[in-house]
Amino acid sequence: MESRASAKYLRGSAQKARLVIDMIRGKNVNQALAILRYSNKRAAAGIEKCVKSAIANANESAEKANVAVDPDELWLRAAYVDQGPTKNRRRVRPAPQGRAYRERRHFCHVTITLSTEKPGDGSRTVQEGAPAVSARARRGGAAAAPRAKRRAAKEAAESAAPAVEPSSEQASETMAKAAKKSSKKAPAKSEAKKEDKKKETKSGTKTSGRKKSEK
Repeated sequence: MESRASAKYLRGSAQKARLVIDMIRGKNVNQALAILRYSNKRAAAGIEKCVKSAIANANESAEKANVAVDPDELWLRAAYVDQGPTKNRRRVRPAPQGRAYRERRHFCHVTITLSTEKPGDGSRTVQEGAPAVSARARRGGAAAAPRAKRRAAKEAAESAAPAVEPSSEQASETMAKAAKKSSKKAPAKSEAKKEDKKKETKSGTKTSGRKKSEK
């Protein structure tokens, strides 16, 4: 069973009211009222009235449906704040040297939904075989979705491809090719060494002949 209540045109900005709403979202009604009662935030008073109104709406709808509902077992299933108008709420604050600073005074709209079912902890169940997505990718939102899809498709293709083991004939062929390549490279190196030795001997004979002529 669910009940809903909204408080509109509350004084204060939506950003400041969301700080209070974030403290009570997903909690029990009694715990939420205790937090609002002892909170120092200005928006807590209006939000507390909205929660009590939602509880009264739940009792009334339960009586109409002839259903017994315990108010202590209600949970805040959803709570959010919308930005209100600022038209005709602009003020001017005096500033030094004859200047004036413009201010905008905001309104906000609070909506709260109560339910008899306890909300989950927000953790998603991971299916078997599904790729693990990092927290950074989850925070990325729409920008990270294509990357996650491509990664999932790649992993699925790799897992679906059968692992082909090389046969003994293929292994022997690869070994023979490697042996041929090594045998071709070896004589080339030996020939290069022989040519280097020949050049050294020729240069040695020329130098020895010059020395004898000089003597």
